[in-house]
Amino acid sequence: MNERLLQFIWQFQYFNKHDLRVEQGEELSIIHPGNYNTHQGPDFLDGKVTIGNTTWAGNIEIHVNSSDWLKHRHTTDKNYSNIILHVVWENDTDISYSNGQVLPTLTLNHLVSKLLLDRFRELMVRGTFVPCEAYLPVFDEMKWTGWKERMAIERLQRKSSVVLELLNEANNHWEEAFWWMLARNFGMKVNADVFEKIAKSLPLNILARHKNQIHQVEGLLLGQAGLLEHDFSEDYPKLLKREYAFYRKKYQLQQISVKPFFLRMRPANFPTIRLAQLAMLIHQSSHLFSKVKETESVAAVKELLDVTANDYWHYHYLIDEPGEYRPKQLGKQMTENIIINTVIPVLFAYGSYHADAIIKDKALEWLAELSPEKNTITQKWTNFQVTNNNALESQGLIELKNNYCSQRRCLECAVGNTVLKGRELK
Repeated sequence: MNERLLQFIWQFQYFNKHDLRVEQGEELSIIHPGNYNTHQGPDFLDGKVTIGNTTWAGNIEIHVNSSDWLKHRHTTDKNYSNIILHVVWENDTDISYSNGQVLPTLTLNHLVSKLLLDRFRELMVRGTFVPCEAYLPVFDEMKWTGWKERMAIERLQRKSSVVLELLNEANNHWEEAFWWMLARNFGMKVNADVFEKIAKSLPLNILARHKNQIHQVEGLLLGQAGLLEHDFSEDYPKLLKREYAFYRKKYQLQQISVKPFFLRMRPANFPTIRLAQLAMLIHQSSHLFSKVKETESVAAVKELLDVTANDYWHYHYLIDEPGEYRPKQLGKQMTENIIINTVIPVLFAYGSYHADAIIKDKALEWLAELSPEKNTITQKWTNFQVTNNNALESQGLIELKNNYCSQRRCLECAVGNTVLKGRELK
């Protein structure tokens, strides 16, 4: 037994409540178990119980062993002066208030279903994709839809905290913070940190001065990435190198210390191509985040992001290494990836920051309009008959797997709760 499971059992009253008695022998009736407290102090606040002929209102404390009260020094802690009931798994010692009066204690070890305990142990030790996969899909589609939406919102809230940290670093400049996140997204997983460093080394006000000259924007991005240090044979890379050398000195730019990675990457994701596409996006747009905020449809956002790297890259994946003709368009999958992982989180964070429910709802609506993500996590969920109908559900399933299932937070999960109760609703 662990304390979190015991809190869960008490919170949802998953025990036999017939003929309850405290250790002191008096009858116990639970009117309200209290509100689970995730902060400092007693485990449950504002509970209400009747012991004998007296009704008590106050707080309730949970421990595996009653002696834990002493170990945690609650007797002299004023936060625990209004405890009306001590709920324990094992009553290994009698506990008294500071005035010497015995603390009413309820012992649960003989009142809890063996099925619940067995299933909890099973969920905690299983090394499968998710602990509850043997019971999936567990409940009906309607309930799954609500839970996936809840998970997607949690994911956006968590991402919002990252956005707001960047906003603080950018001195509350939303366009700058958006630029940093956008660049990070273009770097994909492998080069995300590198691309963010490049973006932070190139303030938007510098890029804005040169946005009308695509070769200057490319020179700044590729140069800061350390990709223009070779002796080139082609005219265009020579031009980029000259432009970068001039503006690096003019603006006293500090080149980043780590170069982008190329190994084990598809050519379409090479950092040279992604930086060239990012340069074209800067070239074709201005005040991009402001435009996103004003845009009514996700289709219009896709149009804003619809870029193709300039002509030089039609014949190149690497600088100074020509190949066959292939225009380097950003593509539907990458565009939607950027909307899911940058546009919508920043928009949601903006709505949260300004307490604007309309903006937040728009972010969720856009997410629901995008195609479902297809990756290892979403595929495995669908293998267990859990549907993945759009990007909102995809984000929810990813959040559920990474931040609940993998961390064994079954006690906080609607799916885990249903399994533990022993009533699968398929």
